[in-house]
Parts: sequence; C-alpha cells; structure tokens
Amino acid sequence: MSDNNPVNQEVQNFDKKCLKKTSTAEKNTLPTKEVIEQEKKANEASK
Repeated sequence: MSDNNPVNQEVQNFDKKCLKKTSTAEKNTLPTKEVIEQEKKANEASK
C-alpha cells in the first residue's frame, strides 16, 4: 500500500481532540464454570 492513499492521509491528520470521552460497560458477561455445570445438571435431571 502506498502512503499516497487519501484515506491514510486523512487518518494521520485527524484531530483526536474533537472526539468525546465515553465510558464503556460490559453488558453481557460470560457465565462462570459453576453456572455452566449447574445448567448441565439441570438439563440432565429434566430428561
């Protein structure tokens, strides 16, 4: 790829100061190993 690419030039010249600060929060956490085991046992018991 060439540095003459207009997209690369725009990215290099972009002013980060115009971006807003955001806070991130994890919405969907993965289940723990214990939770998975409990669900497996519940599924086996219901069969």
